[in-house]
Amino acid sequence: MKLEEIIKNIQIKQQTGDVSKDIAGIHIDSRLVEENHLFVAVRGTQTDGHNYITKAIEKGATAIVCETLPEHLSEHVTYLQVADTEAIVGELATTFYGDPTSKLELVGVTGTNGKTTIATLLYNMFRKFGYKVGLISTVCNYIDGEAISTEHTTPDPITLNALLGRMADEGCKYAFMEVSSHSIAQKRIGGLKFAGGIFTNLTRDHLDYHKTVENYLKAKKAFFDRLPKTAFALTNADDKNGMVMVQNTKAKVYTYSLRSMSDFKGKILEDHFEGMELEFNRREVNVQFIGKFNASNLLAVFGATCLLGKNEEDALLILSTLRPVAGRFDSLRSPEGYTAIVDYAHTPDALVNVLNAIHEVLEGKGKVKVITVVGAGGNRDKGKRPLMAQEAVKRSDKVIITSDNPRFEEPQDIINDMLAGLSSADRKKVLSIVDRKEAIRTACALAQPGDVILVAGKGHENYQEIKGVKYHFDDKEILQEIFLK
Repeated sequence: MKLEEIIKNIQIKQQTGDVSKDIAGIHIDSRLVEENHLFVAVRGTQTDGHNYITKAIEKGATAIVCETLPEHLSEHVTYLQVADTEAIVGELATTFYGDPTSKLELVGVTGTNGKTTIATLLYNMFRKFGYKVGLISTVCNYIDGEAISTEHTTPDPITLNALLGRMADEGCKYAFMEVSSHSIAQKRIGGLKFAGGIFTNLTRDHLDYHKTVENYLKAKKAFFDRLPKTAFALTNADDKNGMVMVQNTKAKVYTYSLRSMSDFKGKILEDHFEGMELEFNRREVNVQFIGKFNASNLLAVFGATCLLGKNEEDALLILSTLRPVAGRFDSLRSPEGYTAIVDYAHTPDALVNVLNAIHEVLEGKGKVKVITVVGAGGNRDKGKRPLMAQEAVKRSDKVIITSDNPRFEEPQDIINDMLAGLSSADRKKVLSIVDRKEAIRTACALAQPGDVILVAGKGHENYQEIKGVKYHFDDKEILQEIFLK
């Protein structure tokens, strides 16, 4: 594609060199640059792309987009100075990859919890309707049936547009995407056209990056502020921030709720560890999911499906066949008669939701224990660590605090931060075991028939990250190994 075509939608402050040249690729990572590529120098949170302009040129870049022009300019290279490279890289990528979101219907899901479940279930729903569908999620990206591994909840704008471009080229009619607060704040979704947006909830998370809950809220809200009037905005009326999210959106607003009148109204009629009986818009449906939080997620899926033009009966029929997402309330029954549940819950609110769901199912079933194995990630928001310990102790008979992904922190230091939130009375219910495998084994040894073990925090992850190295570790595999002994 001609450089002049790629830059047609952006404001150039200063231009040096020819813009009629052909560009074969576009990158923000100088290591990926090849001959005749365009390199965009973005000032990131860790490194500044301006420091890698020379390296990009050495690797074959023939055009550079930057905020500050280098001191020495190469003759054969075109330099384009802009005010903010982070703000325009999404627009450049969208143009280069042929504006993929004009060729398919893209729906974004944002909020603290539930993004993966809702996006994945919508992907599964519309595939069962017979469409080719794309998915961009924490667990894995998919172009219809082809799995593509992922490093981030929302990829960088160039990777994202390349992925969406492939989806469009391969005939995908819909794409469902988790939209993280980081991606909104860092303008990774710039240039994309959304057919709809879904808000799940807002609780404390990612304060290591956003610093305050208000900044975190503003990042989420910015997604809805930018939706076009042709889109829908489906918001959770049960969350106190549900209507705040959509107060300035141009999109058509719809609500879903388990508690109050709304466009999509739900109610739990019955629940047990095998699933729930629900009522959505006065129609009953049996599902293979557990807990109020999942009832809310399913209601969002139902609502979005209807807003994308499907009738309620067909949506409910397919909903009844869908299964939980990997690592989300994944239930295993031991030979000894206790239940183990693996869940990704890694925030205080998510932990409350899962433990409450367990108690809802256990209600009226006599004296059984809930044993929770939980940790917290290293090099992340330290403020949530004591809160997670408090919520676990409040809703469990026994808590084992252990490692999650310590990253570059000492596991014992993270455990100590969690323990700091507990009173001396609380600590009587708590064991701390640094080795996560040993912690899970101990929980299994303590469990009696009928008891429930929750192994929280990692869910679908099949690794532990320690000092920059990822070691294979899968909570579900560990439990299955223990069950066989």
